[in-house]
Amino acid sequence: MKNTTALQDFVRQKPFLVCVDSDGCAMDTMDIKHIRCFGPCMVAEWGLEAWQEPVLKRWNEINLYSMTRGINRFKGLVIALTEIDRRYTPIPGLAELAGWTARAAELSNGALEKALPGAKGPALAKALSWSKQVNAAIDALPESGKKPFANVAEGLAAAHAAADVAVVSSANREAVEEEWSRCGLLESVDVLCCQDAGTKADCIAQLKAKGYAADHILMVGDAPGDRDAARKNGVLFYPILVRCEADSWAGFAQMALPAFLDGSYAADEAAAERRFEENLRTEG
Repeated sequence: MKNTTALQDFVRQKPFLVCVDSDGCAMDTMDIKHIRCFGPCMVAEWGLEAWQEPVLKRWNEINLYSMTRGINRFKGLVIALTEIDRRYTPIPGLAELAGWTARAAELSNGALEKALPGAKGPALAKALSWSKQVNAAIDALPESGKKPFANVAEGLAAAHAAADVAVVSSANREAVEEEWSRCGLLESVDVLCCQDAGTKADCIAQLKAKGYAADHILMVGDAPGDRDAARKNGVLFYPILVRCEADSWAGFAQMALPAFLDGSYAADEAAAERRFEENLRTEG
């Protein structure tokens, strides 16, 4: 496996940087992880079997088929549990969990473990238990269910020939490293920025501080959070459209990447963003 540099040790090599999200963007793993792992583990952890069908349907809407697609797992959990608390059954300690997700500098298992000693209710411990169960369920998924979309390898290789390439993902580092290594994608990656490195916006900010001009950074993503992270840092955004991923990656290599490198992509970005929003709002 290629020894990919950690964010704090990464040094800029080229004048351009392409940042790429993992789940649902480069890797065709988002649907299977939510449908078979995240949602069912939440039902089991909170004993929601009596309302399983509507709860799972709503989980998927929140995390896959709406403008909150790609939200951090703990923030998505709070949205779902808040609705469950209101519609079906009380969720003890929910306010404390919501407060943690709103204030914590890092939303990860490690950060949650550090918050547990001061917990007043059960929700923080249950959220950590749920998250660990999710990771175990993801690890148990067959390799055939964790693969890149068509045209991703070619797109990454083209990007790497002219730019530094960073994975910027809210998934846990171990899962990203395993999946990208197994699929041969790490050869086109210089640095991994995952859940343990901070939010996507923070990661892009730290990468930008390595010496790239704002218009020399392009974030490739499939979710509004990816776009928001790019906007917060004043960098460019290229969308991968839900259920049009292969075509989106072909368009990246053939049109968006050359335009990014010659400085003309900014003129096309608004139209790409409109297509992104229209696509996502019709996916529910």
